[in-house]
Amino acid sequence: MLGGGGLIAANVYASAAEGWGQEASGSGPVPTAGAATIDCPDVGTRLTSVPDGARGEVDRELALLDEQIAAAYRQFQETPQAERQDPGFTGGALMDPLKEKRAATIGRITDAIDQEGDRPQGLDELAECSLRPADGPSGDGTDGGGGQDGAAQEQNGGGQDQNGGGPAQGSGQGGNGPVASDYQDITTVQPGAQSPSRTADASRGSFTSSCGVNAGGLFNSDNVIVAPGVSNGAHHFHDYIGNQANSAFASDEDLAGADTSCVDKGDKSSYYWPVLRLQNGTRERDADAPGGGTEGNAGQIVTPRQVTLTFVGNPREKVTAMPRLLRIITGDAKAFVNGPANANASWSCTGFEDRQVKDKYPLCPAGSDVVRTFAFQGCWDGRNIDSANHRTHVAFAGADGGCPAGFRAIPQLVQRIVYDVDAPSLADGGRAVPLFAVDSFPEQLHKPVTDHGDFINVFDEDLMGEMVDCINTDGTCGADAAPAPSEEPSEPPASSAAPTAGTGAEPEPGGTTGEQSAEPPADAPATEPADTGAPAVSGTTAPRVYASASPGGTASAAAPGGADAEDGTPTTGPAPAGTAVAAEAGDASATGGTEPQAVEGGLADTGARLWPAALGAALVIAGFVVLRRTGRRA
Repeated sequence: MLGGGGLIAANVYASAAEGWGQEASGSGPVPTAGAATIDCPDVGTRLTSVPDGARGEVDRELALLDEQIAAAYRQFQETPQAERQDPGFTGGALMDPLKEKRAATIGRITDAIDQEGDRPQGLDELAECSLRPADGPSGDGTDGGGGQDGAAQEQNGGGQDQNGGGPAQGSGQGGNGPVASDYQDITTVQPGAQSPSRTADASRGSFTSSCGVNAGGLFNSDNVIVAPGVSNGAHHFHDYIGNQANSAFASDEDLAGADTSCVDKGDKSSYYWPVLRLQNGTRERDADAPGGGTEGNAGQIVTPRQVTLTFVGNPREKVTAMPRLLRIITGDAKAFVNGPANANASWSCTGFEDRQVKDKYPLCPAGSDVVRTFAFQGCWDGRNIDSANHRTHVAFAGADGGCPAGFRAIPQLVQRIVYDVDAPSLADGGRAVPLFAVDSFPEQLHKPVTDHGDFINVFDEDLMGEMVDCINTDGTCGADAAPAPSEEPSEPPASSAAPTAGTGAEPEPGGTTGEQSAEPPADAPATEPADTGAPAVSGTTAPRVYASASPGGTASAAAPGGADAEDGTPTTGPAPAGTAVAAEAGDASATGGTEPQAVEGGLADTGARLWPAALGAALVIAGFVVLRRTGRRA
């Protein structure tokens, strides 16, 4: 009886400590039905051809569509749960007004294109949106909204726990994610496939540009590629390295005349991506600003430990120079509702980079850092520096490594970003160790599949020529150049000791300090990484975290923002091999390192955690029966 009672007490106490009844607080996650979102068809994907005379107006109207969705999502979030259940609210107060606004905006887009060229057909059909609830991809049992043929259902089941539980419980400091099912133990991911074999005409060299880690804290919520001249079109903050003049209002002349953070001043290119944040209650400079806290992007911005920018060749042919001011977007900022066709960012951990995931954040073992990789398109149409949807002028190489017909190989940018962040404590919603996530459009719920990167080529022509010559002659060139990749896969990069965020040394120009690398964890699998064409880089730069001096202090105003409406138009050819290797749910457990952590939620999950208490109750009852029988015999 005593043993059974002890089991009951210990198990109930432990379960209570695992996050039951979590209340909102300034330093922890805010409980919410965070997986419900607004799903609208992406108009930008249909605009494969826009006359030059209409492009400015079309870009502004596309940015307005994003603002309308963000405003509707904020209205939904701010509405009490009881009112959300009212069909009158969902239709009359939320979705119908949104449809009317979108219809008017789409009409202006159609008219602008019609005045300069051929009138686009079928855009008016894209005005209607759907409310995707937390328990499924769409509220009406259709294909997920917006005619996506269920593609969006692949992304976390429309907000459901992929480990077999019930609907994922919303969390995250901003109230719109991430959730526990957005993370995966990297040791459960299967190693990726090898890259295509190289032919005799392959360009095997590499060129590295060293541009720092944004130690100066250059941020804004603009995107001059997608929404030039529009403030806060991105609705989330970006890290910038390289060109120091990048904002929504920067002209080509501004970019060409700007300073650069790159070691080689001939590289004034702009490299930018959504910031990574710790969901730890910190009030950043943008806590009350558009693109930041007012749109669900809250918490402590983490400066990368290391950023490596490597341009590599093509496995089948020589590369040609990129045209000056070429714009490239990789990944899809709206992949949670658009579907995964253009999702291209990969996540991994140092020492495990042969294992890559696209739709999960990695849980890294102790001593291993989070790695975020973007492999940009390496084929160009030979004519355009941009396109209406910012995609069709570039493409990925095919499975055999060759460019599509009509495209030529250019140096392929491979961007590797390393962060010193610990695996979050999922069982308690990130209370003990905070969740981390990238900034996103508010309705995209901070899903890792929405990660993306942007690049504008502002290399001097002479330096671009040097890059092409180096790559085509199999050299290893550029500032802090890493060794060119060998024909055989190399050993996994050494992971580094992980100091506490915010306590590292000030980085030198180029983002490198006295670097010390450690061996991978002793229990790390002895696997070899896939040869992705990018050199493996070891060594680290200590991170810095930029935050306000005090929670109540006045933060500097956020820079005017612009757009990041990266669309979902399918690119030509698949992404490079080895960038999307995800383990099936319920794969073999970790072989050392971080244990997979269960996702909380459903009744079945709760019952599974309480079986020791049930056993204790059975022991107590059996004890009473035995005691009573013994008493009768006595």
